Amino acid sequence: MKRFRRHGQESHRDRIKQELYGFNKTVEHGFPHQPSALVFSPSLQLLAIGTRSGAIKLYGAPGVEFMGLHDENAAVTQVHFLPQQVDLVTLLDDNSLHMWTLRAHHGVSELLETGRFTLTGPPGAPPSVTRVTAVLTHSSGDMLFLGTEGGHVFVVEVPGFRELEERNISLENVTNSLPEDYGGRRILEHVESLQENPVNPRQVLIGYGRGIMVIWDLERHSAVKHIPATQQLESVWWTEDGGHVLSSHSDGSYCRWMVAGEGTQSEPEKSEVPYGHFPCKAISKIIQLPTEQGPPFLFLSGGMPRASYGDRHCISVIHSKTHVALDFTSRIIDFFVIRDGPDHIGDPSALVVLVEEELVVIDLQTEGWPVIQTPYLVPLHCSAITCSHHVSAIPLKMWERVLSAGALQNTHYSKKPWPITGGQNLSPDAPQRDLLLTGHEDGTVRFWDASGVCLYPMYKLSTAGVFLTDAEPNEPNMNQCTEGEWPPFRKVGCFDPYSDDPRLGIQKIHLCKYSGYLTVAGTAGQILVLELNDEAAEQTVEATVADLLQGQESFRWKGHTRLEVREEPVTFPPGFQPFSLVQCQPPAVVTALTLHSEWKLVTFGTSHGFGLYDYQQKSNVLVRCTLNPSDQLAMEGPLSRVKSIKKSLRQSFRRIRRSRVSLRKHHVNSAAKDVSQTCSSLSVCAELAEMELAPVQRKIEARSSDDSFTGLVRTLYFADTFLSDSKTRAHTHTQSLGYLMFVMSHIAHSSLLKAPITPKEIQLMHRAPVVGIVVLDGHGSPLPEPLEVAHDLARSADMQGCHQLLVISEEQFKVFTLPKVSAKMKLKLTAIDGSRVRRVGVAWFGSSRSEDYGESGLTVLTNQGDLHVVSLPGVKLQVQYPCIRREDVSGIASCVFTKHGQGFYLISPSEFERFSLSTCCVVEPRSLVEVPSQTPGTTLPRAQPDGPHVMEHALLNDESE
Repeated sequence: MKRFRRHGQESHRDRIKQELYGFNKTVEHGFPHQPSALVFSPSLQLLAIGTRSGAIKLYGAPGVEFMGLHDENAAVTQVHFLPQQVDLVTLLDDNSLHMWTLRAHHGVSELLETGRFTLTGPPGAPPSVTRVTAVLTHSSGDMLFLGTEGGHVFVVEVPGFRELEERNISLENVTNSLPEDYGGRRILEHVESLQENPVNPRQVLIGYGRGIMVIWDLERHSAVKHIPATQQLESVWWTEDGGHVLSSHSDGSYCRWMVAGEGTQSEPEKSEVPYGHFPCKAISKIIQLPTEQGPPFLFLSGGMPRASYGDRHCISVIHSKTHVALDFTSRIIDFFVIRDGPDHIGDPSALVVLVEEELVVIDLQTEGWPVIQTPYLVPLHCSAITCSHHVSAIPLKMWERVLSAGALQNTHYSKKPWPITGGQNLSPDAPQRDLLLTGHEDGTVRFWDASGVCLYPMYKLSTAGVFLTDAEPNEPNMNQCTEGEWPPFRKVGCFDPYSDDPRLGIQKIHLCKYSGYLTVAGTAGQILVLELNDEAAEQTVEATVADLLQGQESFRWKGHTRLEVREEPVTFPPGFQPFSLVQCQPPAVVTALTLHSEWKLVTFGTSHGFGLYDYQQKSNVLVRCTLNPSDQLAMEGPLSRVKSIKKSLRQSFRRIRRSRVSLRKHHVNSAAKDVSQTCSSLSVCAELAEMELAPVQRKIEARSSDDSFTGLVRTLYFADTFLSDSKTRAHTHTQSLGYLMFVMSHIAHSSLLKAPITPKEIQLMHRAPVVGIVVLDGHGSPLPEPLEVAHDLARSADMQGCHQLLVISEEQFKVFTLPKVSAKMKLKLTAIDGSRVRRVGVAWFGSSRSEDYGESGLTVLTNQGDLHVVSLPGVKLQVQYPCIRREDVSGIASCVFTKHGQGFYLISPSEFERFSLSTCCVVEPRSLVEVPSQTPGTTLPRAQPDGPHVMEHALLNDESE
């Protein structure tokens, strides 16, 4: 009976786990790392980006996102949509071609790879013969033209990737068609560009690297015109009327050629070097588009004077008398132009530029050509991310105030809506408003709307104005360029990775969503307290010094100096405005920070000690030094810590030797007992099968006090709980310092804070660093957040039963009863699987079957990259999932958990991966892209594999990509 009952209980618990927990990586936020290719489909209104890591990402209307990943570890060099279809082709740098399609499944489109292909040359041919350098998707939608390094053009049928050998254009055929007087038929080099005639799909222009261009008739299988340019060819553009070809060259020039008629045109109609007379860099891409009324738009990438501005990344836009050189923040990958009208053949409306670190969209129909703010692909790393903080369920009033403050910062952006509108966003509306705050190296804190699929920028806070630094506010004016400057540069883009003063870097953030108070801490020991204000204010921020050394003269700080505070009043715009400042001394990096807005307290810690600050009275309540007299390393600052490497290695080898010795002794003793225990073990097998055996535990060596910074404060925690006896309530302030955890209390009475009582101290046996602390009330539930009960958003903590203190170290989870602080239970982690806790959070897991049921749990990330959920208050392991590669140390260190079982971590300097451990709280893109309507066009004879040209195919009038 016991066995059946236990089995029934386990089955019931397993069902509950399935209803509560489930792991998914849902969406990637931010800007793709190392983009390498760009394309746009006018018919689908979708943007596609390929990366060096082999990823392919598609974006349409906000919320419409797709991602695929090639199996090959190769960079995507080109991406091309098939006209009027939901298919696209990618070319990798290993010379393989891949077909992708958006296939509908259960009402939602999915990006799937449907085929792959690699050109094969004749036996013995060099690899250059089939090395693809240019790709043209024919407007028929079923042919690819592949230009190669050897000068050949291969024709491949899609989507089946079957080579049409009878249609191939060999280098010999092209060479034989050249005029006799053309330089002795010199080597043409590789195929640089392939362009289809916009008005005659039977003609294709082949541009060779040496400069010559050949217009090839696909029906006659012969050349009909030769354009003998003399400079190295970079790109080609066939004008919309089919009458002219524009070519750009390596010397910074571009030429305009008339292509009517047949034969050879010896001279171009126009040849110009826009930024001569000195040597210029190559114009890597040229586009010319007409307008209904007035002259055409001309777009040129590159072409800057080599000596003076060779390091600039520019696209020149020329229209009528307006000439602007858009100066971007990083190397240009590619660009395209979006056009008006239902058929997308109207006036140019937006210029979309992909550079190495961001996507920039220029409004071409508004005076001054302002930038359109992007709803996705925002460069999170415009200044390097140093920390992050997530706040769930923001009240509507505060949300609107933050949005209003952010809108005042975005007046330089265009008012035009986002021009890329493809697909349908089928994701449900976000159930709540969530904020993700990121701290940056330049002293800014950025607020992001993390409620849905798009991580949308809401507001930016800068702390640099409080201090005297060399950094000057550098907001680019998007609508002006210097009068009379040539070239007429205009800075665009927000990527700026350089910080004039690294001490400004934000290390810790804590926001109270109910009161509007925010506290941020930085690299030089500065802690700012800010309040949300709807009006601009001019005020002086005075600093309160917290001397964490407590007069210990034997220590000498060797790190950076503190930041100097401005003495004069500073005008702060609407938004979060600083009104109080604490300066730690020594000015070391702030390692822990917590705000309690109900008690008007901030607590902070560094590698030297911790402090408690009353920001209402603007005075220190408590300052305590946590240094060990032998911990001289903490005084040297972050740049001097390499001196401890030899010592750390020595101690590590000693621990390894001790472990091996104990392991050998264990093996000897085990071998002697094996024979005598064999018989007895057989007799108890049946009983053991019914018992829940404890896992084998490894021996954990206690850490020496010299192993780490013993004074380093890692965790800070406020709690309203019991300390002295069950009848006395006290406000508890808890923190961990290396391997020590201090519990201190103070009594609040009539808003006056009395001195703290004598601390209670817990020292864990193995001296493992404490990474998290949670106090559970009489019902075993985590204590509510400050002001949460006052806003009727949580029930009051149960103060009748005994409270419990859960201490999470790197190695185990241990529960103590309060107020006696006696050990009650524990869950070991390191002793079981060797992993160590790196990140921990408290989350609520709702049931996917019943809205009325849910459980609290700990979300845990280990140094192995595994995610665990530990139940509360039972402290039992529920589920475990692999998430991050163990080698990705920065990704593990960047992880932040939410209150509802989700999390974020950096997969690159510019991208957050979002994941969910909850079955009922999942944010992921759900989109549908439909096949565009087909329009009849002209016909083009097609050759069958076993016969003459007997098959005709409808051509689709779509702009060639």
